[in-house]
Amino acid sequence: MQQAYLTRPQVKARYQISEMTMWRWEKNPDLNFPQPMVVGRRKYFKEEDLTAWERDRVKVTA
Repeated sequence: MQQAYLTRPQVKARYQISEMTMWRWEKNPDLNFPQPMVVGRRKYFKEEDLTAWERDRVKVTA
């Protein structure tokens, strides 16, 4: 099965966040936001990592 990757703009749209919020999420180790794969100067996020992070966030807040 092929893995899906999302670009930074796609991730920002998914969560409806600004560039600054995205930067903060990536830099905050307590948030445990998935780290991107860097190709050239572009960042790509595994969609399955984002989905797992969302599930973990629900467990933490519930």
